[in-house]
Amino acid sequence: MKLLYLTLFITVFLSCKNDNNQNITVDIDETKTTDSISDNSITNDSIQITDKDIEDVKKTISIELKQKKLIEKKDERQDLEALIIAKEYLVEKEDYTINFKYPLLNESFKPTNINFNNFINDYVNITKTESDILESKLLCDSIEAKTFREERFIDYKIYKVNDQLVSLLFYKENYYSGAMHPSYSFDCFNFDLERGVFMTYEDFFIQGSEEELVGIINESINEQIGKGELYYDCWEIFLDDFIASKNNFVFNDDLVEFYFDDCVICPSYTGTYSIELPLTDLLSVLRKYDLNPLVF
Repeated sequence: MKLLYLTLFITVFLSCKNDNNQNITVDIDETKTTDSISDNSITNDSIQITDKDIEDVKKTISIELKQKKLIEKKDERQDLEALIIAKEYLVEKEDYTINFKYPLLNESFKPTNINFNNFINDYVNITKTESDILESKLLCDSIEAKTFREERFIDYKIYKVNDQLVSLLFYKENYYSGAMHPSYSFDCFNFDLERGVFMTYEDFFIQGSEEELVGIINESINEQIGKGELYYDCWEIFLDDFIASKNNFVFNDDLVEFYFDDCVICPSYTGTYSIELPLTDLLSVLRKYDLNPLVF
């Protein structure tokens, strides 16, 4: 039914794009025939499609395209087949679905890869996810919400920056009861293969540099807004929001990419989930010390 309405909205929108300010009325004739009634009975139902309906359809399409762009983004998963062990957990039950994809590192390469694997297994935590879903259904008063099918999805992008550093992005799709669209959230991790430890913001960036880095990010956002419609309705990131997610970045070649959850820098229906910055633009905030595996 949702797909039917979506198709109808798009058809009407395309046929009436020169008259967007008018409400559009579509008449649908339904003929009902029964054995007891010889004459056909015609019922005229009117579905009134407003400008708001059309705008909602456009936003739905934008959200799907935005998510598709993220999902199809290339990483180095295939190039790292010898290093990583791809894992997947799928459970489909009557009232929820869990589909988690995640990587583990081959411990035969280096025993300290177990540090990575223990952390990721704890991060995924299938048992806790199932428990959270069941608990949310018990707490909800709505009968519709209790019967709504919950969906939890995790996938990843992985990059080998060099022989010492692996960058990992988890993107999580959550489809909650009563929500019109799934929401996306992100977690990023950077693992030092040589030392067998995870690295954080302070390992790569000068301590106390958050405000200066936010200024660089906002300058990039404003440049993108000025280039076209992709970033319409987006806004600068606030310092507090950046600090809350400052470890959500991955490295890829000579770029660093900061990821933000839905509605942190752009509404869900437009813009992007991330901001890419060349390392050469960050020289004033990058730490220069022996343990930093970046080459710049």
